Amino acid sequence: MLADTEDGLTGSEIQDLLARLDMQDPLPGATKRVRLAEAFVVAQNRFGSPKRIITFIVTAMEPVRYRSQPELFSLRQDGLNEHLAFVGLRVNDEGKVAKGAVAQSLDEASRIATSLRDELRRRKCHPEVLRYCSMEVLKQAHFHACLEATKSIFDRLRSLTGASGDGAALIDAALALGKSGVPMLAINSLRTQTEKDEQTGLANLVKGLNGLYRNPTAHDPRLSRTISDDELLEVLTMVSTVHRRLDGVSASNGSSP
Repeated sequence: MLADTEDGLTGSEIQDLLARLDMQDPLPGATKRVRLAEAFVVAQNRFGSPKRIITFIVTAMEPVRYRSQPELFSLRQDGLNEHLAFVGLRVNDEGKVAKGAVAQSLDEASRIATSLRDELRRRKCHPEVLRYCSMEVLKQAHFHACLEATKSIFDRLRSLTGASGDGAALIDAALALGKSGVPMLAINSLRTQTEKDEQTGLANLVKGLNGLYRNPTAHDPRLSRTISDDELLEVLTMVSTVHRRLDGVSASNGSSP
């Protein structure tokens, strides 16, 4: 995780940390993973203890290093914890290595380390949801994650229809059957009463999400609105369901968006 190609430390960061901690850098020209692994092996043999390796992890995970990239801290923390779980350790929110649950299997290690972001991916959350609120989820800003996720629905309705407006008026314009019985966006053929009820149900679900989460989070002070991990997962799963239904809509002019 620390030497990951995309999200790990850079080569210069590895060099600086090794020098700072008086750890040898025996393979400076190797790939980051091989270089860091070899440095850890040499440190273990040299000091006869894993303490220097743990110190390296703690130093690399100092929260001050991530003041402008808190989402990167969460990403590395999750990855490290999935590995450290096998030896009963974890990186806590202060960047310290602490005792944790011991994993006996890969699945158990994943469950111990799983973050909200990973749980959403496990649930195959719609990409539109993650596109709008990934940063808020990584920052554990549940309040704003709900707001951004619900806003994603309205942006998608505007994009699919070309309509303006917001809230209930936009939902009615895009999804309601109206007097004509033909909405701008139909999620099915609307040939049977069941299909019409399904169309109305989706419109009502979006209105409910708007009333329950978007309007309160937009208007209430942050400190008066507490959203638990479970509630956040439930909200984002519902928003994901809405986006999946919108994936298959037909426009009223007969063309597919």
